[in-house]
Amino acid sequence: MPAEFDLDVSAQSVDGVIRHLERTTEFKCERVTNRGSSLDLLYPGDAADIIKGEWPSGVTDIRAVDKRTIRIEFDAKVIGARDLVQNGWPHPMKLAPPSADPTLYAGARHVRHVGYLTLLSILLTIPVLVLSWAPFPNKEKKETTFASVSLALATLVQVIVAGPFYPKALKALVFSRVIEMDLLIVLSTTAAYVFSVVAFGYLVTHQALSTGQFFETSTLLVTLIMVGRFIAALARQKAVESISIRSLQTSFATLVLPNGDEEEIDTRLLQYGDVFRVSPESRVPTDGTVISGTSEIDESMLTGESRPVVKSKGSQLIAGSINGSGVLTVKLTRIPGDNTISTIASMVDEAKLTKPKIQEIADQVATYFVPVVVSLTIIVFCIWLAIGITIQQKSASEATIQSITYAITVLIVSCPCAIGLAVPMVIVVATGVAAENGVVFKSADAIEIAWKTTDVVFDKTGTLTQGKLSVAESEILDSSVGTKALLLGLVKDSKHPVSIAVATHLKSQGVSATAISDPKNVIGKGVEGAFAGRTLRAGNSRWLGLTDHASVQPILSRGYTVFCFTVNGKLAAAFGLQDSMREDALSTVVKLQERNIAVHVLSGDDDGAVRAVIAQFSIPSANIRSRCTPAEKQAYIKDLLSKTSTQGSKRKQKQPIVMFCGDGTNDAVALAQASIGVHMNGGTDVAKSAADVVLMRPSVAGILVAMAVSRKSMHRIAFNFGWSFVYNVFAILLAAGAFVHARIPPEFAGLGELVSVLPVVAAGILLKWVKI
Repeated sequence: MPAEFDLDVSAQSVDGVIRHLERTTEFKCERVTNRGSSLDLLYPGDAADIIKGEWPSGVTDIRAVDKRTIRIEFDAKVIGARDLVQNGWPHPMKLAPPSADPTLYAGARHVRHVGYLTLLSILLTIPVLVLSWAPFPNKEKKETTFASVSLALATLVQVIVAGPFYPKALKALVFSRVIEMDLLIVLSTTAAYVFSVVAFGYLVTHQALSTGQFFETSTLLVTLIMVGRFIAALARQKAVESISIRSLQTSFATLVLPNGDEEEIDTRLLQYGDVFRVSPESRVPTDGTVISGTSEIDESMLTGESRPVVKSKGSQLIAGSINGSGVLTVKLTRIPGDNTISTIASMVDEAKLTKPKIQEIADQVATYFVPVVVSLTIIVFCIWLAIGITIQQKSASEATIQSITYAITVLIVSCPCAIGLAVPMVIVVATGVAAENGVVFKSADAIEIAWKTTDVVFDKTGTLTQGKLSVAESEILDSSVGTKALLLGLVKDSKHPVSIAVATHLKSQGVSATAISDPKNVIGKGVEGAFAGRTLRAGNSRWLGLTDHASVQPILSRGYTVFCFTVNGKLAAAFGLQDSMREDALSTVVKLQERNIAVHVLSGDDDGAVRAVIAQFSIPSANIRSRCTPAEKQAYIKDLLSKTSTQGSKRKQKQPIVMFCGDGTNDAVALAQASIGVHMNGGTDVAKSAADVVLMRPSVAGILVAMAVSRKSMHRIAFNFGWSFVYNVFAILLAAGAFVHARIPPEFAGLGELVSVLPVVAAGILLKWVKI
């Protein structure tokens, strides 16, 4: 299980921390660096020679993976992977066989380890069960021999299989002051084993106890615990494999050489500047821009969009998507180690590693669970001791033995594993299910609270609308200064949708950009720069103080977004831009309102443009704000969070959960302020998002998916907690003899492990097939 820490290297070195962790926990630590791209190479000589020798430019770290393999970390913008392999070393080297997804590899290794221990435990337990339960002839005469064999086999199980539980439980108790679930397993298996050893001692001295030995109890308990853990580990691994995003990465790519020839290479050897060809019905090896060809691309595995998307010259391709019948020539934009697949996979991994707040409840329950069970065990022992002596009229020794068997059964039947699996099993599956539907949760907290959303706040441009603005009206007031060329030079590098629309419009007219000195983006306002001593500004009319200008007012009155350009404070040009509504925006807003979720719209756009779009929705005027700066958006959301929400027919008050949905442009502050920040994304630039949720397809309906996944996940977790509680209460009462005529014999108490764990595992796995 991976963990994340912040390390103060001035207080302790990395190696020192690793040694401390290995000494105080049961975990083995491996140092993994992430300084850019990495490549595993096969070196024919001694790896130490390479590590100690002179490194090529761009290489940041080299370390030995095994006797023949070295791992090289490098800056892909300084030296490409292919150049590194072919020209970077005095001796020729080859790529090592591709390593598996590290998450899948670590999980598979854990499953194998648990599987081997489980198999060993089964092989050692079966003879003990046969010797204890099989009706051998003259069994009484051979009882000592049978018991000796059982003792030997049970000891092997206790030492080899159950042995790892001891250091883990004791280290947690001693070093971390934490009572872990494994402590209960240690207590129960040890109690059953020690009691049987004592009973064996009495047998050898010809003073056999009435209960006899039950070595089968300790061995069967350990075996069933291992079987339960193996099933849980295997189920978790299968769930992770089924939702692995990295598996979409293809192994080979067709490289187009400068002379036009083609060469098939390992995808890992692609580097910046490469051009590759995508054949019909093949998978796109990495992100890129189409430079020739036309085809339809299936992006459903990443974006959730079932319809193929037509791609032609200038279109962006996403790694892992599947080409249709056409042939595409593509210019690489992101290398395989840093493309959409790897970025999404990293975010999904990050979400799986985070803990929702509800996990704290499970951890707290686990902390109290062991002391409570131990206390109940002592109480059960005392009660049955009193009953045996006073009511059943048994001797003190017989009553003590009976009390011990009841107490041991209570210890054995109490199963904490279901509580430990209740949350993480569901979170693992939920993150994958959401990713398959085009929604990437970057934190488990978002999964926990999304279903309780009370308010959804939308940005307008790029969220409710397509964000593909076009110039509908333009007016050049001063052409003497080369207005169009100056404006294009000022805005051509801006990524804001309005600037992009104006730049596209000017380029379509054949305008050539004038070089502008140091243009700067002013967040929420526009762009400014200088040329030949003149101050240039382009942006919204409010920032430039031109809202009431005679040339601006008519454009505003027609509901357009107004973009103004000034030279030394004087209006030189004004543009009216229009946008189109997203197809699913109206239906999404209606569904939210049907669920009594308040919908709000915040926009930095002009009031007329905002009202023209929002007129199609039934959103109260009080919930609409135009001409908002980033700070005003933040303040609005902060105000929503400070209010108590009243919803539903029963007018029940609850703490607001505010979801803000924006396209990431000028929305960073609002995304951070909201309870859940949702970033609208086209699928190719997810790395820059600081939101809690990323919508991989340009569809606001993704927030409904996020809420649905959240709701179903929390229902599964609630079921898991409920089942764990019901099972443990009923099983402990049954084991303690509370039902008088019905009890669980000690030798069968371990079966409770499977009874408790299997429903929890099933509840998590079945989430994958639930319709979202």
